[in-house]
Amino acid sequence: MNSKEIRQLFPILHQEINGHPLVYLDSAATSQKPVSVIEAIKHYYEWDNSNVHRGVHTLGSRATDAYEGAREKVAKFINANSVEEIIFTRGTTTGLNMVASGYARAVCKEGDEIVITPMEHHSNLIPWQQVAKATGAVLKYIPLQEDGSILLQDVEDTITDRTKIVAITYVSNVLGVVNPVKAIAAIAHRHGAKMVVDGAQSTPHLKVDVQDLDCDFYAFSGHKMCGPTGIGALYGKRALLENMEPIEFGGEMIDHVDLYESTWKDLPWKFEGGTPIIAGAVGLGAAIDFLESIGLDEIDRHEKQLAAYAVERLSEIEGLTIYGPRNERAGLVTFNLGDVHPHDVATVLDSEGIAIRAGHHCCQPLMRWLQVSSTARASFYLYNTEDDVDRLVASLLKTKEYFGHAIG
Repeated sequence: MNSKEIRQLFPILHQEINGHPLVYLDSAATSQKPVSVIEAIKHYYEWDNSNVHRGVHTLGSRATDAYEGAREKVAKFINANSVEEIIFTRGTTTGLNMVASGYARAVCKEGDEIVITPMEHHSNLIPWQQVAKATGAVLKYIPLQEDGSILLQDVEDTITDRTKIVAITYVSNVLGVVNPVKAIAAIAHRHGAKMVVDGAQSTPHLKVDVQDLDCDFYAFSGHKMCGPTGIGALYGKRALLENMEPIEFGGEMIDHVDLYESTWKDLPWKFEGGTPIIAGAVGLGAAIDFLESIGLDEIDRHEKQLAAYAVERLSEIEGLTIYGPRNERAGLVTFNLGDVHPHDVATVLDSEGIAIRAGHHCCQPLMRWLQVSSTARASFYLYNTEDDVDRLVASLLKTKEYFGHAIG
């Protein structure tokens, strides 16, 4: 199935914006949803809607089967060792905060180190700032190369025997850098540190094997991988999750409650207090089915090809600056058009029916490293084509003509 055929499976893409066919180039922010995912959620609400793990009636049993079936799909999708290692969350942000608050605060003490990079999304930066403030641990940053990539020698030089946590994004949402997380995890483990991976931008696009990566925790979101918003998953090695404290308390996650003491259920349910995100899990399971029907390797190949084509075409525009590596990169291109503010660029493109992202992309430290306040970003997914890139380039040329005085 080619990208044009795949595009037909996404209802939202069959519309005009400001009199032009929609070109959606903002999948790094959130992906669109295929009919199969929409129908799966609709079917759940029309036929199976009930709470899970509680009632013995038919609807409750069907809802529980659907919810736990989705967990099995997630475990298989990222090759977890068992379903007990998969915790459903609201998304990547929640998963990373769970690790920071439930694990890192308990193991870090004054003088310990938490190693991250300047390219991290705020969701994988602020939680570690808070851990450092609460425990006296020190934040250390792996330096970036000129193109935004990192060298393993710099990783070796930054991680020490005082390092307790190494937390790194697999794929940068700004630079398109694909970080060598497997090699970094090996270095972290040699020093006794735990490896936390932000998988928000990798899971929708690459074949992920958490056992091969040997990461200790891995968090991702459903809405970036053709699933619904408000659902994600945290993977953690079983021994770590068993010794980690929940950060949310209430119904469903308890084993026994007394007047003054309570005990928790076994994994994974001790981390899923209250009524869970049932319909979201059903939708995530359907999204996994959809992505696997296309093939993650094929999605990765298609996006890298589009990104390379986009870099080639955008490089033809005089005065346009592209950020990140020119060669091996994930399926996105971040750029600025002279001194034109990215919001103005995005506004003009929207008038042409083209949706891109403009701003700091929740990466303000990285923007300062790039010496800009914000950038524009075009991000691609399995439903995009070279025609979309051509539309983008043509509209940027119009934008350049309109703002000619601001472009050198």
